[in-house]
Amino acid sequence: MFTRLLLLLIFLLFSWIPVGAQVVPAEKEDVIKVDTQLVEIPVVITDKTGRPLLNLKQNNFVIYEDGKPQEILDFSTTSAPFEVALLLDTSGSTRQDLQLIQRAVESFVASLRPGDRVALISYKQAAPNQATSEILTNLTSNRAALAEVLLHVSTSNGTPYYDSLVQVADKVFSTTPEEQYRGRRALVALTDGVDSTSMADFDDAREKLEKDGVISFFIQINTRPFFEDNLLGDCAGAMRFSAAQMRRYYRSFGPKANIEKNEDFCKMGDFERLAVSKKLYEIADAEMDQLAKTSGGKVFEVADLGEARSAFKSVADEIGTKYSLGYYSTNEKKDGSYRKIRIELKGAPPGVTVRAREGYTAPSN
Repeated sequence: MFTRLLLLLIFLLFSWIPVGAQVVPAEKEDVIKVDTQLVEIPVVITDKTGRPLLNLKQNNFVIYEDGKPQEILDFSTTSAPFEVALLLDTSGSTRQDLQLIQRAVESFVASLRPGDRVALISYKQAAPNQATSEILTNLTSNRAALAEVLLHVSTSNGTPYYDSLVQVADKVFSTTPEEQYRGRRALVALTDGVDSTSMADFDDAREKLEKDGVISFFIQINTRPFFEDNLLGDCAGAMRFSAAQMRRYYRSFGPKANIEKNEDFCKMGDFERLAVSKKLYEIADAEMDQLAKTSGGKVFEVADLGEARSAFKSVADEIGTKYSLGYYSTNEKKDGSYRKIRIELKGAPPGVTVRAREGYTAPSN
């Protein structure tokens, strides 16, 4: 009797559970993926005398994207640290003053804050007619390591300037920054901006740096007198234009320009050589101005490397007085369009100047 009763209870128990039933957790939350891009904006605010305003709060700032107000969700004060890619152009006339460059960089690194991190990039001679860009050290706050690496900076006969800018974007700043460095990445380049050997071009470099929100500072050395002095005279001993420079020169006239192309350096007269040189330096000036202006950076012109130390000091001061703002755009379209950014200031004294990133290119599908 007991056995029958036990079998009946077992049968009723199993018949009560639906076939194929699965155990479901009592609480299960849907995972929501946020597919948006944080737009990061380094900002410098100066008063009418040019001195930085350092005690502003988040509620002092208003951001507009294409004329529409945006909500500020990320804010860093001027005391937050920076990550700096320090690019040294050690080609051309700078080869004669390598020690001046080293001393200026030592002073620059010493003037940064303890939390700031620096990567060092320079050029080297890979072959008789081939110069390459080299990352000497990745981002580090170890000042002793930077000083040691600086002793091994070498020189080159060519200028892979565009390649080095791409290298900064693709390698130095390849990973997502840590929280404290978000929106606080800078390129600081000591250069004349005249490229001679790169595989990349300026547009490649500009797009990558702008996409990453890197603010660009340039210490622009005036190497034109040195270059042109060595450009003239006997063909055999003169400094020559590279094939890339000649292509850049003729491209500057536009595709429909009716101009006779002469890429044989020895058949160029002094007047034609000077015309090419002038145009190359004009192109370099425009490119540096564009990168600095659109990113919220600045160009510091120096007559020679003797003035580089004071220029580096000015850059360090700039880095130490930047706020960083961040927002998620209300425009969620992935259309690859360029969107303009404007910063307004509330509660600030009259005559203030705002210098910031001017816009960004939205992601595309």
